[in-house]
Amino acid sequence: MFRAAVRLSVSGVRSVTRARAACQQAPLASRCYSHGTHETDEEFDARWVTYFNKSDIDAWELRKGMNTLVEYDLVPEPKIVEAALRACRRLNDLASAIRILEAVKDKAGPHKDIYPYLIQELRPTLDELGISTPEELGIDKV
Repeated sequence: MFRAAVRLSVSGVRSVTRARAACQQAPLASRCYSHGTHETDEEFDARWVTYFNKSDIDAWELRKGMNTLVEYDLVPEPKIVEAALRACRRLNDLASAIRILEAVKDKAGPHKDIYPYLIQELRPTLDELGISTPEELGIDKV
């Protein structure tokens, strides 16, 4: 009995010392870099315009696309916002269109010249689709 207990404790001590020795070894430095192709700005814009121009887009896909787009560290180009607004019109969803304009204004942040430029570029589309900006509706002051 005593012999069995000593044998188990010795094997337990060996495994603990092996584990400690393994932990004390310096880890190998390995990095996994992406070697894939990098998307250009034009390809990025074309991908999102194609996404919002899908004829069978539904409200969930529209919101998912806008949420994903807003997560990026950029202000979307006017042609992407135009495609999103046209998708809102196809869905007859005025609230989402106004939210998109509010999100773009929020993404512009402290750069006060970006949002007026976007509205200037989107003005023909806004007039064609009958969409008012948050400023025209007076909900930007709330």
